[in-house]
Amino acid sequence: QVQLVESGGGLVQAGASLRLSCAASGRTFTNYAMGGWFRQAPGKDREFVAAIRWSGVGTTYADSVKGRFTISRGTTKDTMYLQMNSLKPEDTAVYYCATGFPVRRVDQAAEYDYWGQGTQVTVSS
Repeated sequence: QVQLVESGGGLVQAGASLRLSCAASGRTFTNYAMGGWFRQAPGKDREFVAAIRWSGVGTTYADSVKGRFTISRGTTKDTMYLQMNSLKPEDTAVYYCATGFPVRRVDQAAEYDYWGQGTQVTVSS
């Protein structure tokens, strides 16, 4: 099985930046697997943020974060990052990393098999 652990969340002012990290352990993924970031704000459903092919080639972003967030793979096969710039109060949520194979609809949480515990991101105005 796969274990995922997120880190890097915190409390920041609007306009600031954060980089979230996702560390995976337990097994190796193929280059055709997908890694994704989702977020869930209080009282709202979990929503898609970004996804990346495990090879590192090919990314998809939600319209709400396009141009501000960047998803990437680390230098090792078991790491993934979400660089968040120009943060807004609307970005406040618990952020989760996830992996899955196969993933046919990258923006659908049900397509992913493994999830981290989440890390809190709070953006004040």
